[in-house]
Amino acid sequence: MFEIAAIFSDHCVLQREKNICIFGYGEDGNAVFVELFDKNGVSLGKNSGKIKNGRWEVYLPPVFAQEGCSLVVKCEDFSKTFCDISIGEVWLAGGQSNMEFELRNCSEGPDELAKEKNPNVRFYYTQKIGWMDQKFFDCERNTAWGIWGSDGCGAWSAVGYFFAKKLARELGVTVGVIGCNWGGTSASAWIANSCMEKDFDLKTYITDWDSEIGEKSIEQQCKEYDDYEIELELWNKRAEPFYAENPAIGWDELASKIGKCPWPGPKSCKNPYRPGGLYECMIKRVLPYSLRGFIWYQGESDDHKPRSYEKLFGTLIHKWREDWNDEKLPFLFVQLPVHRYEQDKDFKHWCLIREAQQKVFSGIKNTAMACALDLGDFNDIHPRGKKVIAERLALGAMNVAYNKVCETDAFAPMLKDYICVSGENGVNGKMILSFDFVKDGFVVRQDKKRFEEYKMMEENAGEKVPEDFTGFEIAGEDGMYYPAEFEFDKSDCSKIILSSKMVENPVMARYAWFNYGPVTIFEKNGLPLVPFRTCQKDSDGQNDSHAEIQQIMTV
Repeated sequence: MFEIAAIFSDHCVLQREKNICIFGYGEDGNAVFVELFDKNGVSLGKNSGKIKNGRWEVYLPPVFAQEGCSLVVKCEDFSKTFCDISIGEVWLAGGQSNMEFELRNCSEGPDELAKEKNPNVRFYYTQKIGWMDQKFFDCERNTAWGIWGSDGCGAWSAVGYFFAKKLARELGVTVGVIGCNWGGTSASAWIANSCMEKDFDLKTYITDWDSEIGEKSIEQQCKEYDDYEIELELWNKRAEPFYAENPAIGWDELASKIGKCPWPGPKSCKNPYRPGGLYECMIKRVLPYSLRGFIWYQGESDDHKPRSYEKLFGTLIHKWREDWNDEKLPFLFVQLPVHRYEQDKDFKHWCLIREAQQKVFSGIKNTAMACALDLGDFNDIHPRGKKVIAERLALGAMNVAYNKVCETDAFAPMLKDYICVSGENGVNGKMILSFDFVKDGFVVRQDKKRFEEYKMMEENAGEKVPEDFTGFEIAGEDGMYYPAEFEFDKSDCSKIILSSKMVENPVMARYAWFNYGPVTIFEKNGLPLVPFRTCQKDSDGQNDSHAEIQQIMTV
């Protein structure tokens, strides 16, 4: 049986100015012929290849951006023509629920869907089935690229859509987005198990999962998961009227009315959250579709293992680049915003995830981090405003992928280095912090709402918060942090000076080192200061080892 990969359909977007890979499946030895035509029927390139090990790949030469193309694929007596093809920019949008979050549900979505006429954006979604059975392949054959105005565009990723729209307007070409995202997933679900098995720390993601399965047979695992899916469907039906009446209803309140949600289901070979599961069922199904790069929004579901996240995330980036045979392929991602549920303690584990993300940006070339610190919503892990997040990702793309924006415009200010100035003559010492990606200097923005929410939660935990708290803290050798006063260096706009009446000789500093709190310092271009700590051995930084964190589960 001869097949073309499901990602090829009418309306698909092919990557401009790169070799174009067309691929699929079939019987070994058969020859495959592929040809691309422009809107006038003039050939833009053709090539052929043979099927080997049940798979074929044919590469076409690079072509410039254009619309209205057609693609012809032939094999033996099989012939298929795809129409209305755009040659433009292609990006893969990966991650969990905040990347998955639908356009129609974000705060900007309804207006966008009602008023936007032609954003020049197209979408392809891999189907969300985490087990490769006959149902998987049947559903996959029904997937296709969607265009604006179709019935399904309201379900497009809001972040992916606004990112693509921004690029389309800036570059003047059609932008296609490949959606590979699934709510509640660890980064470990998106990496080949072979990569994690090679590393002592990452192997635990696999062994922990397998230990919970125990000696259950494949049949037992499948039955358990099938039963779970029925139970989850029934629960969702019970939940629908409550969500319709009160969309902001909390999990605890909802559970008290209809029972606890059975999510995320039993550990099983069918569970999409299993290590490597979505790499096999989603990522590999679109490999090696030619694209410009990746956008990524994830980390929430790895907050129980924050110390492993830098390595886990870095491994994912390297593996995807290896799979696409391009070690420089741009990888853009969102740094997690402030977030905390009202009933939770501040374990500062999200601080550690943010720190790991910043380390990945600093340590891996051709990456871009969109700082979203100021865009989180209290008591809701899913910020409804997605447009600004997406446009910050687009700034990174304009720098890393297209070289049209300088670093100081593309990236939020980040700590570069610091010096400690000892106190003398009864005057306490200071810390002078220097920052990268500062162009015009800093400004202070009042964040009264988040301050009041932060103050309320801290006071409930027995901690007093001064009224002038801005997120800066310093500590001496004893490691005890106190709120710091700050001033902008008048001679150097990239520096901030910290001090405190409570710290005679400061040696450590940090900013926004909380899961949720006020975000006050911004570059004059509007990008927030990236959270930081100068010392990774401070006392609060060990909170990620607490057993309580292992019990945290984010959706």
